[in-house]
Amino acid sequence: MKKTYFKLTGLILLAVISFMINGCSDQTSSGQYYYEMRIYKYTKPSQVEKIDAYLGDALLPALHRAGIPAVGVFKPIESDTVNNNMVYVFIPYKTINEWTGLPIKLEADQVYTEASKDFIEAPFDDPPFDRYETILALSFSNMPQFRIPSYTTDRSERIYEYRSYESATEDKATRKIKMFNEGEMQIFEKVGSNAVFYAKVISGSLMPRLIYMTTYADMQSHDEHWAAFRVSEEWKVMSGMEEYRNTTSKTNPYLLYPTSYSDF
Repeated sequence: MKKTYFKLTGLILLAVISFMINGCSDQTSSGQYYYEMRIYKYTKPSQVEKIDAYLGDALLPALHRAGIPAVGVFKPIESDTVNNNMVYVFIPYKTINEWTGLPIKLEADQVYTEASKDFIEAPFDDPPFDRYETILALSFSNMPQFRIPSYTTDRSERIYEYRSYESATEDKATRKIKMFNEGEMQIFEKVGSNAVFYAKVISGSLMPRLIYMTTYADMQSHDEHWAAFRVSEEWKVMSGMEEYRNTTSKTNPYLLYPTSYSDF
């Protein structure tokens, strides 16, 4: 009786695991990506040097070896004094299993282990960062995969605007995502704002919320494109619809530029 019970329990456990794995695969059958936005916070100039060395010499090469071809690394523009001591890392994953399995791949990567040693094993009284935050998000159905823009301007001039839209309730957040999928994203495309991604946060702080990133050749281009968006007739109609009223309770825009070693 006991053997039968344990055998049945084992079969049920295997079925549950199989369902979870297949469920995760099914979730991305439409091509939707999972995105990790990792934000390193620091206070000392020496810390950002160590963060750059770790990301550029250790983490990004390891991510490439792990099958992630493109990773974005961004910093706030000089005039952003409020959020200036932060480094943003954008990592795209085809499946949730790729995200959960990454630590195992990094642990097995001896090149990464050696290259990251000074960063990972830094002294407790001289840490390379203060803290870092990880946000996990699922791409919107109408833009399931990220895009890498192409510009001829210097990297330091380019503007990558990362935005966070918080909502008061889950219903309002769902309506705001619908608003993007059914028109707002298309307006951005029409006025020429190059989007990197749009995504719903599924794990992280300040939920419920969505995050997205649009890009511009320089600040002048940024200002011109946003002006065109705001006066768009389509936007005026959509933003005035009752269905979409009060869908966003707080908006946080961050103006960033790509680092020299960023793939974006």
